[in-house]
Amino acid sequence: MVAKNTKKTQDVDPFTAVESLRAALHEVGIVLPSLWVEQASPNLGLVELGRVRADVAMRLADALRRGDQQP
Repeated sequence: MVAKNTKKTQDVDPFTAVESLRAALHEVGIVLPSLWVEQASPNLGLVELGRVRADVAMRLADALRRGDQQP
């Protein structure tokens, strides 16, 4: 699957990705208590929820928002 307008890993701030994902999940009534930025490998920009890259977390947040707007 190829996503449009994807950003490279180094272009996405993991803290911004966490807040964006948390907000998107909140919009659909989902809470991930362990959602946080994994700081052991700062150059990788990992978001802890079961470890995904920050760019993947941003795509997930975008997909949730798009899905919430569809009938």
